[in-house]
Amino acid sequence: MVRVEDRLTRDRPDDEAAVLADLIALVATGRQDALRALYDRTAPKLFGLILRIVRDRGAAEDVLQDAYLRVWQGAAGYAPEAGRPMAWLAAIARHRAIDLVRRRGEVTMPAGEDDEEDWLARIADPRDSEAEFLDRDALLACLGRLEPAQRDCIVLAYCEGLSREELAARYDRPVNTVKTWLHRGLASLRGCLDAVA
Repeated sequence: MVRVEDRLTRDRPDDEAAVLADLIALVATGRQDALRALYDRTAPKLFGLILRIVRDRGAAEDVLQDAYLRVWQGAAGYAPEAGRPMAWLAAIARHRAIDLVRRRGEVTMPAGEDDEEDWLARIADPRDSEAEFLDRDALLACLGRLEPAQRDCIVLAYCEGLSREELAARYDRPVNTVKTWLHRGLASLRGCLDAVA
């Protein structure tokens, strides 16, 4: 029997993002073998990301399993045109890890990691070819082109895990305004990063 992963990579052996997107689409149809293949291809990268946030191997393993449960439940919501599959998976893993850290009451950053410029270094793995979208110079340049409120909301939401409600309270704006800022800011950021790539 040919594995689902083998069928996908046979047609596009050099296009990892396309293979991951196809696997997510198959997961959305309820294919457990696709989830297994997706896990095998992406779990080490996501585990490293989670471990950098929770700093406990056992807790990171639990968060990883929870992240893949979210992937199983939410795969139908993934839209390839909205971004790379690894970015979508990393966002799920990061949010699950941040949720755990918050539940444990460990929201303070370790010493030396509170510098505003270092938020990207904490989430990007320079050895990860799937993380090309996180090229530091390109991302910082593209973030610099955004309106300050949009930029700050995106950084706080995606790197610090603040919810829309928390951002609304912080900026004294309605939740829908913050939602619009995030939506427009991400669209601009994606467009800029696509142009740079």
